[in-house]
Amino acid sequence: MKKFFLSAFIALGASTAHAADVVAEPSSPPVAFEAPAFTWSGAYLGIQGGGAWATGEFSGFGISSTEDANGGLFGAFAGYNYQFGNNLVVGVEGDIEYNWNEQEIFGAEFGTDWAGSVRGRVGYAFDHALIYATAGWAATQGYVDVPGLGKDEATFDGYTLGAGLDYAFTNNVFGRVEYRYNDYGDKDLQGVNVDVDQHTVKVGLGIKF
Repeated sequence: MKKFFLSAFIALGASTAHAADVVAEPSSPPVAFEAPAFTWSGAYLGIQGGGAWATGEFSGFGISSTEDANGGLFGAFAGYNYQFGNNLVVGVEGDIEYNWNEQEIFGAEFGTDWAGSVRGRVGYAFDHALIYATAGWAATQGYVDVPGLGKDEATFDGYTLGAGLDYAFTNNVFGRVEYRYNDYGDKDLQGVNVDVDQHTVKVGLGIKF
């Protein structure tokens, strides 16, 4: 009988110790979910508008004059960015826009209407903010409309350079503010040499894919 009680006591003790081990064993912590870091890499497109301040230098027929043609602009842009691990961002972008600017000179109307550019971009990302510089080729449709002689148009082309700030409100929607200087070179219109340059300030809204 003593052997029976001793065996039962030993078995009960072993069972209790095993149960204690099971209870005391800590459970594995849940795996934490980390949201992917924001990146500017990818294609994008958007719309933009703002102001344009064009200057035309006219020479010919014994005249020489400089006139301004200022107004608004509206257009669209599209491009592609690639962000490196050190937050350097490089990309390429194109835009097209319409300018509402016209000025009377010697009884004729001078202005520009359609304009566009293809540019490289390089910048630095501060998380959702991207500061960038941009430069490339630019062109615009300029014209001189002389009463009795009609409208003479030409495509001016040259270079553009500027800087701006893109800010991402979400992972896919961003806003923009940008300044650019455009030197469109010169063309002969109605026998007069016209040299055109322009300053622009734009704000835009884009979608990143």
